[in-house]
Amino acid sequence: MTASKPAPKAPPRPLSRTRDHQVGLPARRAATNLLDAVLQKKQPLDDVLGRAQDGGYMFDLPARDRALARAIVGTSLRRRGQLDAVLNSFLERGLPAKAGTLYPILLSGAAQLLFMNVPAHAALDLAVRLAQWDPKAKRYDKLVNAVLRRVADKGTEILSKLNAPRVNTPDWLWDRWVRAWGKERALEIAASHLVEAPLDLTVKSDPEGWAERLEGRVLPSGSVRLLPKGRIEELPGFSEGGWWVQDVAASLPAKMLGDLAGKRVADLCAAPGGKTAQLLLAGATVVAVDSSPTRLKLLEQNLKRLGLAAETIQADAATWQPEERFDAILLDAPCSSTGTIRRHPDIPYLKSDKDIAELAGLQARLLDNAVSLLKPGGTLVYSTCSLEPEEGEAQVAALMARNPAIRIDPLRPDEPFGDTEWAQASGILRTFPFQFQLDSPEWSGMDGFFAARLTREG
Repeated sequence: MTASKPAPKAPPRPLSRTRDHQVGLPARRAATNLLDAVLQKKQPLDDVLGRAQDGGYMFDLPARDRALARAIVGTSLRRRGQLDAVLNSFLERGLPAKAGTLYPILLSGAAQLLFMNVPAHAALDLAVRLAQWDPKAKRYDKLVNAVLRRVADKGTEILSKLNAPRVNTPDWLWDRWVRAWGKERALEIAASHLVEAPLDLTVKSDPEGWAERLEGRVLPSGSVRLLPKGRIEELPGFSEGGWWVQDVAASLPAKMLGDLAGKRVADLCAAPGGKTAQLLLAGATVVAVDSSPTRLKLLEQNLKRLGLAAETIQADAATWQPEERFDAILLDAPCSSTGTIRRHPDIPYLKSDKDIAELAGLQARLLDNAVSLLKPGGTLVYSTCSLEPEEGEAQVAALMARNPAIRIDPLRPDEPFGDTEWAQASGILRTFPFQFQLDSPEWSGMDGFFAARLTREG
C-alpha cells in the first residue's frame, strides 16, 4: 500500500475583523509595512503613509490603530541605532538574506518592548504572527520568538551602556555635524531628534482664541503650538481654513521680507503653500511658482481652503523668466531637510552626502535665476530647512562671489522675536532643533533652518 502524501500546508487563515482588531495585529502589520517601505525600499515615510491612509492598508483602520502604527514607526526610526545594537547582540549570524519583512518585524518588536511599555507576551505573540503571515519570513518565526525574548530579558541592560544621541545618528550625518558645528552641538542636535516634534500652526487671526480652542499655547511669533493629536484634518479649524501647519522656524523667512503691502512678490518652489499664504496675508500680490503639477495642485487646494488667492505658475524656477521683475522674492529651496528630522525621522536613512551635493548644485542655479528676476533695490530671502552649510552659508557666499551686486541685508538681533542667538553675527538666520526650549521636551524645539536676506544693488 502506497503511503499517502501529507496534505499541503494551508496558508495563514485571514483573521476576522473583530478578533484581528482585538489583538492589535492590524496596527503592527501596518507598522511593519511602513518600515519595510522606508528602510528596505527607500521610500519617503510621508508618501507611503499618505497612500496607506488614503486608500491602502490603513484606510479602514480605527483611529487608535492608525495612531499606534505611527507611534511604532516613529519610535523604531528615532531609536533605530539603539535597537540595532540590541538586536545584533542576539543575531550571531546577522540577518538572513531574502527574509521578507523579518527585519521590520524584529525592529518594531524591539521598539515596543524597550521604549513603548508593551507587555512582553503581547509583543512576542504579535511579532511571531506577523512573521508567520509573510511567506518569506515565516520560516524564521522561531528566530523572531527567540531573539525578542532575549531583547525583553537583556535589552535594557544593553541600552544602558549606549550613548543614545550618538548611536541613533548614522555616521554620515554625525561626521558632517561634528565638522560643521563641533561635537557638543552635534550631540545637542542628535538628542533633539529623540523626541517627536510638537505641532505648530500659523493662524490667520486670533492666536489666543485658537490656542484656547485647540488646547495649545501662543508662541512669541504668533504661531500656536500644540501636541500632536491624530489626523490634522480632523482638528477644529482645518476645514474652515482658520490655520495651516507651519513650524515656527519655517514661518521666519517670509517675515524677513518686511512690509509687503502693495508689493509684487514671487514665491519660488512655493508648494505646499504655507509661505505663499503668509505673503498674501501680509498684503502682497503673489506669483507662486512650482515645477511639480501635483504639488502646485496641492498649493491651490490649500489656498482655497484658507480663502486666499495667488497667481500660480507651473515652471522650473531655475529657468523661469517672466516679463516683469519683482519687488521681492522668497526662495525656500529644495534641500536635504536635515533640519526637520524631529518630524521626519526617515530622512537619515533616505538621504546621503551625494544627495546634498546634487541639491547644492540645484540651489545655486535657483539662486542665480532668482537674482535675475529681482528689481534693482529689491529683496530676496533665500532659505532651506537644512543643517548643512553647503545648502546655507556656503550658497550665499558663493552667490555674492559670482554676483557683486548682491549683498546681505543683515538680520537685526531683535527681528526673530527677540531671540538674539538665532541671528548670527554675519546677519543671517540659523536655527537648530534643540533651540526654543519651553517647560518640557514635548513642547520644545524648532526646525533647523537657514535664511539670508539679500538685496540687489544697481
